[in-house]
Amino acid sequence: MRLNVKLKQIGLLGLLISAAFFLSACSLSGNPDAGLDSSVFLSIDGGNSWREAVAMATPSDPKNIKSLNVNAMVFDPQDNFAVYLASRGDGLYYTYNVINEGWQKAKGLPSETVNDVRVDYQNKCLIYAAVANRLYKSEDCSRSFSQIYFDNNPEVSVNAIALDFYNPRNIYIGTSRGEVIKSIDRGESWRTIQRLENDGVSQLILSPLDSRLVFMASTNNKIYSFNTSSVVDSSDPISLERSFVISNFTDLNPVLRDYDLGRTFRDFVVSSDGKMFIATNQTILRSPDNGITWEKLKLIPPEKDAVINSLAVDAKNSDNIFYVTNTAFFRSTDGGVTWSTKKLPTSRAGSALLVDFENPNNIYLGTVKLK
Repeated sequence: MRLNVKLKQIGLLGLLISAAFFLSACSLSGNPDAGLDSSVFLSIDGGNSWREAVAMATPSDPKNIKSLNVNAMVFDPQDNFAVYLASRGDGLYYTYNVINEGWQKAKGLPSETVNDVRVDYQNKCLIYAAVANRLYKSEDCSRSFSQIYFDNNPEVSVNAIALDFYNPRNIYIGTSRGEVIKSIDRGESWRTIQRLENDGVSQLILSPLDSRLVFMASTNNKIYSFNTSSVVDSSDPISLERSFVISNFTDLNPVLRDYDLGRTFRDFVVSSDGKMFIATNQTILRSPDNGITWEKLKLIPPEKDAVINSLAVDAKNSDNIFYVTNTAFFRSTDGGVTWSTKKLPTSRAGSALLVDFENPNNIYLGTVKLK
């Protein structure tokens, strides 16, 4: 019965979004060259048309977030209407329904660049945000934040956060100095479990098929993987020690050298069926076997003109692939064999894509102002 109620709520919210979108987006889709200077757009038809999604929730706040530069956007994994926006230079914003409720600012965080943000898989009020050399945690749905990690070197940044969906007490962070640091108690204590030499960590992803398998992308366009423990028996000293031991550390880069990735790494995605995708500035690679083998997807523009900024993959069907450039949105529904393309509805550059894990026709586009 509770499941049926939830489904009815989702259906009603979807109808409300559709109605609001129809009433306010028709002029935008009718004038694809409008070139609005705005930060966030929403499409409910797979990217064929877009509307601004920048209103704030409360009158006491500024009217909108049009001027924001978007660093990243993520969903609450339990709620496809809850979106968190990490900005460049102005803190964290979130919405529980962007059309009907608008955005709110997380006022417990500093108004600085948010490098990454993640929401706990079991507790939607538990949010983690990486800002500069610090990691913050909120236990009250972004009303307040406490600092749970601090690096004594202000030149070092916390770049990436990964949460264990099997055991949410396990948290991983990656730093610009090259450490992967793990907590087994939701951030109360930390230990370095891996360290790169002369490189930094830019992204951490736990395999959606097995949270013990960790993928790491470096700031120098390197990809690695390793295994770590997920289940911890806090009463067993041996189990506790094993939780910080890694195994099967694998350098995935020798085979990638054949593709000449250079230093233009843009995005790294692992789909729900385990396929890996790498987007560089000008190409997309896909691996079906955890990085052992790769294939290059054929894009419409020649590689020298592609300029990929962000990549997204449908959570339910990895043949649905999306990417955005400074001026265009691309979508493939057949695994990259063919592509459709649309001009962006903005004078800005696309910087982030977020595809609804329940309905892939709902797509969020984040932008940054071109210099």
